[in-house]
Amino acid sequence: MISTGKAFIHENFMLQNKTAETLYHTYAKTLPIIDYHCHVPPQEIAENRQFNNISEIWLHGDHYKWRAMRAVGVEEMFITGDGDDKEKFLKWAETVPYTMGNPLYHWTHLELKRYFGIDELLSSETAEAIWSATKEQLAAPERSVQGIIEESNVKVICTTDDPSDHLEAHQQIRKEGACQAAVYPAFRPDKALVASAPSFVPYLETLGAAAEVDISSLRSLLEALEKRATFFAEEGCVLSDHGLRTLPFVDTTEKEAEAAFQKALNQETLTPQEEEKYQTYVLLFLARLYNKLGWTMQFHLGALRNNNSRMVEQVGPDSGFDSMADDRFAESLNRFLNELERTNELPKTILYTLNPIYNEVIATTIGNFQGGGIPGKIQFGSGWWFNDTKDGMEKQMTDLANNGLLSLFVGMLTDSRSFLSYTRHEYFRRILCNRIGEWVERGEWPADEKWLGKVVEDISYYNAKRYFAFPK
Repeated sequence: MISTGKAFIHENFMLQNKTAETLYHTYAKTLPIIDYHCHVPPQEIAENRQFNNISEIWLHGDHYKWRAMRAVGVEEMFITGDGDDKEKFLKWAETVPYTMGNPLYHWTHLELKRYFGIDELLSSETAEAIWSATKEQLAAPERSVQGIIEESNVKVICTTDDPSDHLEAHQQIRKEGACQAAVYPAFRPDKALVASAPSFVPYLETLGAAAEVDISSLRSLLEALEKRATFFAEEGCVLSDHGLRTLPFVDTTEKEAEAAFQKALNQETLTPQEEEKYQTYVLLFLARLYNKLGWTMQFHLGALRNNNSRMVEQVGPDSGFDSMADDRFAESLNRFLNELERTNELPKTILYTLNPIYNEVIATTIGNFQGGGIPGKIQFGSGWWFNDTKDGMEKQMTDLANNGLLSLFVGMLTDSRSFLSYTRHEYFRRILCNRIGEWVERGEWPADEKWLGKVVEDISYYNAKRYFAFPK
């Protein structure tokens, strides 16, 4: 029988050398968490939701797990369908042993260990006992959403919010003051950019109502977006976010962008070039607005979304049918940033790529636009989505170190819809310490514990705290 004689998740999990152990346990382990990009529902924080079972907190919105379950042949009724929560959990438990090598295996057992004290490996054999144990613990008051946030030592959470959102949940959280973490909105105006989508005109009506602006021209659209951004800023927002397949940049004028907007408003078909002119104009306006507001601009680039049309029609978008895109974007990215830098209107910016073949494109691009007295003003964002694996995070760190300054990196975020995903910060910190430890052990970095400890602390927490300058 193969046995290590210790639990799978143990104190030196992922730490493969003595330097890594020292850096993690002495410098990284107990630091607070700043989760500056996630998709948790703020309403559940405001309501301090209590989950009835682990499926509610694990499976109801996790397309990572859905993909794995489909891959092993689980029927859709036990994934996004009307199977009951226990049936869905049992199907997930059957799936877990097959996920070895995927971060899902590590995340699953980290979460069981940290939040429920469970060392058993999840499988069909242990599923019943783990279902009962987690269900009992989730009923305890300290296992409410706010209790989990406090236990996880989370100091800041930035949700992802549409400009039309009135942010009542954020206002309720702030008014009640019961949540340990400061919870801020982040401004994501993607729906205002997809002028060719059937949903574009109905969305303009929603946005216009929120901004109290009749959106009938490009200028009125920009007025509405500015009013909503100003409102978000008043509610503590310091970040924007854009999820784009690629960053558009073409030479355009207000007249050309207006013409494209009017075609979209009249529900006429836009050419790709017309939509690109419209998007370029609006994105440049927004970037200048973010700079004026003192915000950080985020671009998540490279997702090819909703590829399985039959299943998307059946279960809806963003349900696990996405992959990496391979569009080239180096020239348009540099031209876009340069257009803003040319007039000194480039805000702090974080660039993420879903396709790791473009890591070094981004790592070298950010070096073109640093400055303004801001350490690490332009950031290469952490390994995202398909890259928040051990290999993906190590590659991002290495590519950033090779081409930029790893020591100024603002670190990890969950990008998750689950309140149990804060262990991803632990996972990241262990991988970070191990990677630095490897460099030290090979003699490539000096064994200067004081400086290395500072680098680890900064990447894990302090760089983000300084960079974003949250209201509190």
